[in-house]
Amino acid sequence: MTERAHATPGRRTVMGAGAAVLGTAAVGLSGTARAAERSGGHGGSGHRLDLPVPTVIGHRGTSGYRPEHTLGSYQLALDMGAHVIEQDLVPTRDGHLVCRHENDITATTDVSAHPEFASRKTTKTIDGTPLTGWFTEDFTLAELKTLRAKERIPGNRQKNTLYDGRWEIPTFEEVLRWADREGRRRGKPVWLYVETKHPTYFRGLGLGLEERLVKLLRRYDRHRAQSPLILQSFEPSSIQRLAKLVATPRVVLLSGTGTRPWDFTATGDPRTTDDLVKPAGLKWMATFAQGIGPTLDLIIPKDASGELAEPTTLVRDAHARGLILHPYTMRNENTFLPADFRRGSDPNAYGDAFGAFAAYFATGIDGIFSDNPDTALLAAADFTGK
Repeated sequence: MTERAHATPGRRTVMGAGAAVLGTAAVGLSGTARAAERSGGHGGSGHRLDLPVPTVIGHRGTSGYRPEHTLGSYQLALDMGAHVIEQDLVPTRDGHLVCRHENDITATTDVSAHPEFASRKTTKTIDGTPLTGWFTEDFTLAELKTLRAKERIPGNRQKNTLYDGRWEIPTFEEVLRWADREGRRRGKPVWLYVETKHPTYFRGLGLGLEERLVKLLRRYDRHRAQSPLILQSFEPSSIQRLAKLVATPRVVLLSGTGTRPWDFTATGDPRTTDDLVKPAGLKWMATFAQGIGPTLDLIIPKDASGELAEPTTLVRDAHARGLILHPYTMRNENTFLPADFRRGSDPNAYGDAFGAFAAYFATGIDGIFSDNPDTALLAAADFTGK
């Protein structure tokens, strides 16, 4: 793999309509793709992401160390130094937004141990996939608050089970209050990265996410172009909807090759992720978003043996359209790493995560989601020469 020369530590800036492109793509060579300015929607408002590059995003907090989407997970990510901390949002039956990776809470809470909710177990089809379990939209917020969070993948992260039952499900408003408190205490804003989950599905239930989210963003003054918050969704139409309501920076998430955003399926749009990562698709997304969040495999595919192959042109092509790239997700355990960075035979032991980080950073990405922000921060410092 061609290594990129170490970049001078910098901060990514995404500015407003009519601004010139400040950098050109030279991914994998001596330069870095730094298309730093592009139009930002909402009436031409400018956007500034005053963040270090590479940006380290605490994936669901610190889900490598604590049960995901808990205040304990978010706090540890902040204490470790993560530049941005992620929340995924789903609604309750009475319209509150809570932080869960999925509306199916079977694996992330102790709901199955609550006999009073046994009758709530059901089978639903979410974005074309049948799932059996318990779902947030069938509970009021007061009912959800009687549950406690637990580790989602205890087979991989047995130590995290120590914290099972310690934290409840947080509302997004509670997270906003926490971020404001921590920001005042630290003297600098706490950045959040907020995803709308299954927005088409929830809109069909009369529980539309975007308007509820925007109401909170405005209440807590995070609706502006320079707000310390990034919005994200796997459904481009959700980002388009948000772009009409707030100036907050926005990112379109992209699943693997051959997949199709669910809102495209619902509306009969024939395009797939493969279309969106082409120059024409990137140009289209750049009209309403400031960045993309692709899977790591869209940056560097794996070969038949599971090892990293040659990087694609996605970084170069996206930067040419002024889009930043925050791919997902790096985890330290062997089972989640490319085969050439696994060490030993235990799938749950740590592999050569630093080597994998170096390979991804070398492509010119602007940041990365990581379950282990401390590891990612050390790898970023290695890369920038700090």
